[in-house]
Amino acid sequence: MSTLVSLRRQERPAPRNTAFARDVHAGLSAAVKTLPAKYFYDQRGSELFEQICRLPEYYPTRTEWKILREQGPAMAGIIGPDVEVVEFGAGAAEKIRLLLNALPRPAGYLPIDISGSHLTTAVAPLMRAYPDVTMRVVAGDFTQALPLPAPLPQARARIGFFPGSTIGNFTPDEALAFLRNAAAMLRDSNGAGSGLLIGVDLVKDPAVLHAAYNDSAGVTAAFNLNLLERINRELDGDFDLDGFNHYAFYNPRQHRIEMHLVSSKAQTVTVGGHRYGFDAGESIHTENSCKYTPASFRQLAEKAGFRPAAMWTDADSLFSLHWLALPQA
Repeated sequence: MSTLVSLRRQERPAPRNTAFARDVHAGLSAAVKTLPAKYFYDQRGSELFEQICRLPEYYPTRTEWKILREQGPAMAGIIGPDVEVVEFGAGAAEKIRLLLNALPRPAGYLPIDISGSHLTTAVAPLMRAYPDVTMRVVAGDFTQALPLPAPLPQARARIGFFPGSTIGNFTPDEALAFLRNAAAMLRDSNGAGSGLLIGVDLVKDPAVLHAAYNDSAGVTAAFNLNLLERINRELDGDFDLDGFNHYAFYNPRQHRIEMHLVSSKAQTVTVGGHRYGFDAGESIHTENSCKYTPASFRQLAEKAGFRPAAMWTDADSLFSLHWLALPQA
């Protein structure tokens, strides 16, 4: 029978000494203001991101779905039977269905996401659809060292699943740290591990990228601005959302999309008793979305201790999925 172990904490307004409060203060106090992208994903932010994934301009989701549907049997042939799947940043927990359908006798599913309530809701229908797969939910920041429940006794190995293009939200140093941390979390007590199946967005025509992050319906703009609304709600902020505009562009030298919130006027904002001044045109840098070539991502994975193996992509080379094997430590 499927079981659900929720490790989430109750979500409520954050005290001023939480990591969220500290990170916001540090970012807004910097010479170039920033906010960590991981804080996009409260309940409302997670819902908006699901809407983004269904937009016609946003190619990554539908392209990755197509690759998973078409290449699932090949992936399953490499991964093998009786595995527990650890999904980093599971969100709506939708793509896992394609992997569970392809895998022979999957033993368990261990999704991790920073928004515990959203994740618990998302996993409930999976429990009904896969009653023989043990499901345990972990609410937490998967970019940090995070204790996981003990491996399932019926599982031959743990594998990682990190779909989407979330690896691109990290700087190269952060991406390296995440991959090293993921490798450590997936290894067993004897230092053995199976591997990580990861989605990676590829370098492409900047016009395609611009459209994906500046959709005509304004959903990405709402997603970006929701971060300020969350600060107002949870950290006693007074951001005027009408005083900031969504701005996203491709930085060709860095091979990344940059997302900003630009102040439309000179203004002062108070958050948790701290005051922060903005000039007209000054921005808060809220997200990067780095794009890789296959070679540059393989090089990064090797540096993190993985052995790059198979790679699958679409006919237009918009997106890729990589199987990164974990050699014996």
